[in-house]
This record gives sequence, structure tokens and C-alpha cells, in this order.
Amino acid sequence: MSINRWHWRTPAAPLARFAAVGIVGILVAACASPGAVATPTTGPTATAAAPSSSAGSESPSASSAAAAPDCGTAPVTLSAYFETGFDIPFKLSDEFTKQFPNVTWDIKQDQFTNLMTATPRLLSGDNPPDLIRLPSMVSLVKDGLLKNLDDYATAFGWDKWSAAQLAQNRVAADGTRGSGSLYAMGLNYSMTGVFYSKKLAQQIGMTQPPTTVAEFEDLLKKAKDAGLQPIMAWNATASGGGLAFPLQNLMAAYGPTEPINDWIFQKQGATIDTPTNLTAAQHLQQWVEAGYFPKDVNAIEYTDANARFGKGEGVFMFNGDWQNATYDKDQPEGVGFFVFPPAESGGKVAAMSAPLTYGIAANAKNADCAAFFFNWVATNETARQINVAIGGSNPGGPTDLPIPPAAAGSVTNETLAAGNTVAKDNGGMDFIANATGAIFAQGWTPELQKLVGGKQDAAGLLKAVQAEYEKELSR
Repeated sequence: MSINRWHWRTPAAPLARFAAVGIVGILVAACASPGAVATPTTGPTATAAAPSSSAGSESPSASSAAAAPDCGTAPVTLSAYFETGFDIPFKLSDEFTKQFPNVTWDIKQDQFTNLMTATPRLLSGDNPPDLIRLPSMVSLVKDGLLKNLDDYATAFGWDKWSAAQLAQNRVAADGTRGSGSLYAMGLNYSMTGVFYSKKLAQQIGMTQPPTTVAEFEDLLKKAKDAGLQPIMAWNATASGGGLAFPLQNLMAAYGPTEPINDWIFQKQGATIDTPTNLTAAQHLQQWVEAGYFPKDVNAIEYTDANARFGKGEGVFMFNGDWQNATYDKDQPEGVGFFVFPPAESGGKVAAMSAPLTYGIAANAKNADCAAFFFNWVATNETARQINVAIGGSNPGGPTDLPIPPAAAGSVTNETLAAGNTVAKDNGGMDFIANATGAIFAQGWTPELQKLVGGKQDAAGLLKAVQAEYEKELSR
């Protein structure tokens, strides 16, 4: 999976939500044979709006760039491949057609894992889709199958948005992600952080979110001393090493995010085995040894961890905003959220944050229209409200635009506010599980399990994962 969109939207596929480019499949639900496609049974099947006054052009013309492409007035049919099981793209396309009646949609859908193998074929065909959910990017860019969006970024002003918001969808000339030209956009952006039971937090004297790691660790100790489970988590092989979540948060607290992203994006010479990451891993080891995680964490799967947290087992839980609705339902007395704090008071905050990634075929007939749709999703008030109401996620776009409100008392309000803070601090990170195709299954998960079992220490954890990383890159 890779965090081109931590595909964590459903309990059956929590880590795919973070991983649209690298580790897909570990937590994704069972799927049909590769390439199987069906028209949607719900949602729009033939209507939606997009700009295309110069449809079919290879890139925006000079005049288009000056005025920014739009849908025009002539009839346009946007072809799209959406991911099965997610309502957001269908709701957005439906609303888009309401606002731009000249644009209709030809929508097909498929399982995320099927798209891993089908996307190259679909993009290289005689009639490639205008819009497609991207399970990966680098190989598609290398093969010339995705449209370079740099001219659109200039025309629409995307290059003035938070740099971190677009970084995961950039590919450099050397084939590494994180910099270079833009080849995809996000329909919205999810993020992770720390959820907490307001009822249990009150019992340990927590009146406001901690502002430093030390304050958070003090709360963990208070929870343990009070006989409460400090952190609910999962770390079973079937669901992947969930302890990677708190570990990466600790990495960002004790060091800059850039080296973490460089490692994930496979920049030359990047390593996860750094002094600040060692400090982070040592803190995680201390949490394990202090009993802050469940004793059976290595046997707990993702869905079980969420169920136990929902029943009040665990003061804190590291997870993503895709769980907002479930947490609100399970704990009506209140669930709160905060971005993991920095090591020092006043430091910048950072979080894993990923887009629901879509691209435009290099030879798309309606590329301008598709690009206009991307811009509309991020800037239109109704579209942004759909992202919040349906997905519980930050709509992204310009940071000076207001975030649409969620239901009163919903934890979604807290995750949205936190997401905007992370964007302003340019603190978005990809997920360390997405560095290579097998690093999560062959590196992080087994080594984190060994750490819990006392068969690995912080230093050995980082060295082992780095060795696996280098082995995979050398293949």
C-alpha cells in the first residue's frame, strides 16, 4: 500500500487508505479477478460536470492557461474509473453535473486491488479514461501513461497551495516521488492522529490535549496508574503493524518530516536509521515495556482494536479520520482528537496525511474538463461540504478557504481543524509503510512484533527495516 490515499476507508481495508502506491493488498478486502469492471449500481452513471472548452488537447493551451480551462458549453462526456465501495466520487460527480448540465459521466468501477493490475492497460488503450483512481504512479509516469498536470497547476493556482498537499503526487525525473512534476490530484485528504475517550481522559485529569511528548507520556502513566488501558492498538500480522502509527508520530516529534518523506519516496541515500528516529523508536520501546499497549496487541486485528476502543477499552488510540463516524456512534459520550504533539512546546505539528488520488490519462479526450473537475472539488463550497459530510475528510485546496462544518459535537470537527493546522505548518507526511511494496509486510510488521515480544530493541528495529528497504530497492 502506499499513502497516495491511505485507502483506510473501511475496517476491512484500513491500511490501503494510506497506501495507494506501495503496500496495497495487506488490508484490502477480497476482490474479483484482475480487470473486472462493472457499472455502478449506486450513484450517478451518466451525469457530472467538467471543463472542456479545449477537450482533447495534450495540455492547456496558452490561452487556456491564462484564463484557466473550464467545461465550456458544448456537451461533454467524462469517462471515469472509480473505486468500488466509496460514495464520495459518485456524490461529487452527481453534484458536478447539477452545476454543469452540459457534462455527463460514463463511470465504471472496480476493486482497488484490481486497479493495481488493470490501470496500465486502461490508460494505454485506444479510449483511455479521462479520470481514474490511481493505485500507483511512478511506473505509470515512466511509461508515459499519465498527463503532466504542471500547466494546470499554474492555470488554476494549485502551486500556491500547501506544498505538502501536492508532494505525494509529484514524480521527479529520476522516478522518485515527492518532488518534480505533478501527475495526480486528491479528491480529499485524510489524516491520522490521536483519538481519545473524553470520559476516560477526564478520569486522568486531562483538560486539554497535551502540547509536548512529555505531557502525553505523563498522561499515559496516569492512565496506567488508574488501572485504565492507556493506548488501544492493533499489531496482528493480518492487519499489519499498527504500532507504526505511534512510531511515525514520534519520529516527526523528534525530527523533521523531510527525511521521513525522502525515505518513503526512495530519494538517493535516504535512511530510516537516523539519530532522531532512534530516539523515537526508544520512546516506543519504553511505551511497550511500561505496558501502555495491550498485552495481546500482537494478536489484535484492526477491527477488533476499534471495537474494543468503542467499548471504552483504551484512553487513547492512534488512527485516522476515516473512523470518525464509527467512533461517534460507539462513544456518544464523546470522542476527541488531537495531532500528536511536538517534542518541545511551540514546535510545528505533523501528521500522516494522504490524498484520495486520481489522475488523467495522457491521451484523455477531455483532459481540460477533468482538470477543471479537480479544481472544482477543492474550491467549490458544495463540493467541499460533500467531502466533509460523506467522507469526514479535509477537502484540501487553498488553506484560506473555510472548512465546512460537520455535525455539532462530532469528532469530525476536531479532525478537520487539525488537518488545516497541519497543512499550514506544511507538516503532511506519507506513511512509512509505503516506502516499498513489501516494507510493511516484510519489515515494519515483523520487527514491531518482535519489539513487543522483547526479541528486538529500538536500534535493531531500524537497522532491520533499513536492511529490508535496501534489499527491495536492489532487486
